[in-house]
Amino acid sequence: MPFLGELAALCTAVLWSFTSIFFTSASRRIGSYWLNKIRLVLAVAFISTTLMLSTGRLLPDGIPVESFYYLIASGIVGLTLADSCLFRSFVVIGTRLTLLIFAISPIIAALFAWILLDERLGILAILGIMTTVSGVIWVTVERRHPNSRIDAINGKAKRIGVLLATGAATCQAIGLVLAKAGMGESLNPLPATFIRMVAAAVSIWLFGMLRGDLREIGIKFSDRKALLLALGGAICGPFLGVWMSLTAVKYTQTGVAMAIMATVPVLIIPLVVIFYKEKASLRAVIGAIVAVAGVTMLFLE
Repeated sequence: MPFLGELAALCTAVLWSFTSIFFTSASRRIGSYWLNKIRLVLAVAFISTTLMLSTGRLLPDGIPVESFYYLIASGIVGLTLADSCLFRSFVVIGTRLTLLIFAISPIIAALFAWILLDERLGILAILGIMTTVSGVIWVTVERRHPNSRIDAINGKAKRIGVLLATGAATCQAIGLVLAKAGMGESLNPLPATFIRMVAAAVSIWLFGMLRGDLREIGIKFSDRKALLLALGGAICGPFLGVWMSLTAVKYTQTGVAMAIMATVPVLIIPLVVIFYKEKASLRAVIGAIVAVAGVTMLFLE
């Protein structure tokens, strides 16, 4: 199917836009740390059910051992570490600055894909990535949130937040490159997503057990509204969204896929207009047009 990878990346960005709405509301009730733990468990349940219904088994036969290594590492780096850094960065320096820094992830992905997978991008693809990232940055700089309060953050906290956001962008980029290496030519994205998600869930819950988090589990799971919001976010994000993201990197260059997936701050504009009654500024519209132009270049590449 032509443009399968690019279309999957666009679907990922749309799904992740809805995920941000669900997870923002849920994290206000139970905190981002517990939300991260719960969403991974829900995602594992959804993916395993889908695999059993569609294939009758969780994993196909004949997966190379090195594929397991790549995908397990991808899950821990790209899901556990990346999201933990991302969610913490939201708290420390706010959403706007975090997303601004996170916009560099397509460039990092393209660099690591070139180093590890020998993926080489054409001139049009490079221009498309840069144009898309520019549009996303233009929108993100303009988007101000009442909880950001960047000027009130002291220098040390700001440096930590910037490092966390940079770490999140780097870990997500490396995680997708490792996932592509793990899938190779034969492994389908859904079982690959299952392996990544199990690795991420086990690692974060094991870390929580070592911290003594289990005593809080009853309190967190008693908030039904938070669980429903987490459920909606898990379907759009770590289930369908991550599945589509692996489909994207399997069928197109990693940097191209990441650039299209990085358009979440642009795609979320109509959602915040609908759900939060915010008005879209002229700057946001212009940034969206620039990002769309960049994505169009990636489709034409």
